[in-house]
Amino acid sequence: MAGCSSTKYVPEGAYLLDELNVQSDNKDVKPADLNLFIRQQPNTKWFNLIKTQLYIYNMSGRDTTQWINRVLRRVGDAPVIFDSFETERSRQELEKAVRNLGYMGAIVDANTKLDGNKKIKLTYDVKTGRAYKVRSIQYDIPDTTIWNYMRQDSAATLLKEGMNMDINVLDNERSRITSLLQQNGYYHFNKEYITYSADTTRNTFLVDLTMHLEPYRLNADSVQVNHPQYYLNQVHFHADYNALENTNGDVLPEDTMLYKGYPVYYRGKPFIRPRVLVGNQHLQKGELYNGNDVQRTYQNFNRLPVMRYTNIRFEELERNDSLFVDAYIQLTKNKLRSISFEVEGTNSAGDLGAAAAVSLSNRNLFRGSETLTFRLRGAYEAVSGLQGDYRNESYTELSAEASINFPRILFPFLSHSFVNRIRANTLFELRYDYQLRPEFTRIIASTGWSYQWSFKQQRLRHRIDLLDVNYLYMPWIHPDFYDKYINQEDNYIVKYNYEDRLIVRSGYSFIYNNRGTSMAANVFNGTSYTLRANIEAAGNWLYALAKLTHMRKNKEGEYAILNIPFAQYIKADFDFAKNIAIDNRNSIAYHMAFGIAVPYGNAKMIPFEKRYFAGGANSVRGWSVRNLGPGSFSGDGNFMNQTGDLKIEGSIEYRSNLFWKLAGAAFVDVGNVWTLRKYDSQPGGQFRFDKFYKQIAVAYGIGFRIDLGFFILRFDGGMKAINPAFSSGRERYPIIHPRFSRDFAFHFAVGYPF
Repeated sequence: MAGCSSTKYVPEGAYLLDELNVQSDNKDVKPADLNLFIRQQPNTKWFNLIKTQLYIYNMSGRDTTQWINRVLRRVGDAPVIFDSFETERSRQELEKAVRNLGYMGAIVDANTKLDGNKKIKLTYDVKTGRAYKVRSIQYDIPDTTIWNYMRQDSAATLLKEGMNMDINVLDNERSRITSLLQQNGYYHFNKEYITYSADTTRNTFLVDLTMHLEPYRLNADSVQVNHPQYYLNQVHFHADYNALENTNGDVLPEDTMLYKGYPVYYRGKPFIRPRVLVGNQHLQKGELYNGNDVQRTYQNFNRLPVMRYTNIRFEELERNDSLFVDAYIQLTKNKLRSISFEVEGTNSAGDLGAAAAVSLSNRNLFRGSETLTFRLRGAYEAVSGLQGDYRNESYTELSAEASINFPRILFPFLSHSFVNRIRANTLFELRYDYQLRPEFTRIIASTGWSYQWSFKQQRLRHRIDLLDVNYLYMPWIHPDFYDKYINQEDNYIVKYNYEDRLIVRSGYSFIYNNRGTSMAANVFNGTSYTLRANIEAAGNWLYALAKLTHMRKNKEGEYAILNIPFAQYIKADFDFAKNIAIDNRNSIAYHMAFGIAVPYGNAKMIPFEKRYFAGGANSVRGWSVRNLGPGSFSGDGNFMNQTGDLKIEGSIEYRSNLFWKLAGAAFVDVGNVWTLRKYDSQPGGQFRFDKFYKQIAVAYGIGFRIDLGFFILRFDGGMKAINPAFSSGRERYPIIHPRFSRDFAFHFAVGYPF
């Protein structure tokens, strides 16, 4: 205990910065917003509770030649020694920040409190005083053209009479006006040309604010003039640009073609069709220079798989007293073909297996950045615990997939302006999956046609599955398996899902993220939320066709196409997730999910692949995958019977960045699934309003995550807290009577659960 003392390595006469607080006497000035300006922070705490890394550092010995001591010091954090100089600098920065919010008379005091054990507690006491308010706003804009642009956009101004004299708002208004002018031809304009002057009347706390526009000056010796507007003269395309070979950007290849008035420079043969180049740029000859069009052009070319880098260079020229810019779009192509290999290990309830896959891609199939991908996959897994006369105890899967992705929307009757405003992809897929198990052989053949698109900031992304066809074919079933599971009248779920089935579906889904493309992988970067929704329907067109053609039903009362019954259902899903940043190391994340699938018409059951399950790494983590529900049903060893038509789930996590690439989490999960109909093989599984709230499972646990940048490894351990399989007694409340062997579930996954 003494060796792990937090002050073990604090020198004599120095103090450990043990605790830091910011206190404000104004509720509008939040301490959490001021932490950014503090230059010296105490040693970090895991989950804001324990200074684990400091204790790890203090476990090291003083002999740094020993490897164990070096490791402990590298993993841990050295004690943060109180520095009066940094404290004063932080106090000044805080005072400046608060004054910038409009509290010109703000005072910040740094108060320290000593602990007898070489520790110090530091408190920054913020006294804001009275805020200065903007009484009037005047504009000194001698350039009438710029003034007209500002006046036409006045509804978007950030400056309001009565607002605090907030320097940050004033600066944001400068940036907003700069962006506005750069969209209207002002190629050289920047926010330094906009300044303010403020007049105050003694003891009134009122400010008369004036915005000034500084005139344009090419250099220090030139005369002052109005800011020039530039027009686009010509857009050039430099295809197959190599920055290493072209150190001088003015050097262009000798091969040239003219497509719809656009010069295209290339070497040998153009690797991409000129039509694709012109269709992805937004710079129009004769129009005013627009910075937004430049960014949209960058984004369009950067999303093309065939492009590695994109650069746009401008050259100025003058003609007939007008100013122009020539644009040179320099494009560096990516590798056109690639091959990748994947190897994975599997563990299905103790049955070990392995899988391997190879993918071949062509990123420029028709010289329009279309991506053609072929993928072959093989898997093998040992199968144990089978009872019956089975020849082998292994599972083999072979699959093939082909897809082609067009980086544009392929659909008739769409206007040219709409196509240019969206970033769209059209995807065609074809899949074949062959599964050989000891109990049966199953073949799944499918094809799909879908669209994905988003608009400017990509906060909202859409997907339409125009047509998705799945054919499930069971060519062989072992007699023992058939007699035991399928040929049972009381197990309709298993029987339904082991028959040949045709699923023809269409659907729409969207994902909205409030941070759009700025959303970073690091969850501690700020507060964000994501909304996902999906709706799909299957079998409606086939059902209408069956009705129109007076098709006969089979013995199960289903319409069948070529003796293959088809599924008919409607399904809707909703998921909301939010991450709330506490500071740069800690956050609270939560999510709520709801889903419902309703069979009707030609079906009394939802296909297994479309049903819901509970438990697992992304669900209620006190249960293993597909091991919870439906309702109060405790399971019978058949995972198909632990699925449902309705899902309600929610989770909350406290996430903390620990050290290096390791993060931790403490979580609570709730939820379950239910069936909409009553099935004999799922007693207690039907949803009922007077009972469902008693059947909601609760779990808690902790987890660790390793953030490797391009993906995250997650290790979660969950414990059951409330078990809906029991109506009362010790088993219903494991949180009071826990048993590790019964109530614990371990999960390994990639990525965050939500």
